[in-house]
Amino acid sequence: MSRMMEVSLSPREADDLIYRAVTEGSITGEAIDRYALEARDGAVCLVSVYEKHYWRAGNRLTLTVTVDNLQGRTRVHLVSGGGGEGLFRFDWGASQSFESVVQDALSPYRY
Repeated sequence: MSRMMEVSLSPREADDLIYRAVTEGSITGEAIDRYALEARDGAVCLVSVYEKHYWRAGNRLTLTVTVDNLQGRTRVHLVSGGGGEGLFRFDWGASQSFESVVQDALSPYRY
């Protein structure tokens, strides 16, 4: 599942808010990697991968977050994965729950 939204924050402000929401808002949420690409014109693309254990899914899920301002406004793209067991990938809503942590944190700043 993936989601895209635009926010009124700078990319770095959005990235910091997301980091705090995932890592400080949960016992098991952690940042696996964070990477930044900066252009000469001031545009930036920030990619972060988070991981969190969900008991209802029975495993750890990942959340990849891309924040950029390559087209003027700050865009946030979310994609979660790793939920479910076996061939069926049914995760009892854990992927959507992981994405909602970010959506809730950014909701006051959405266009």
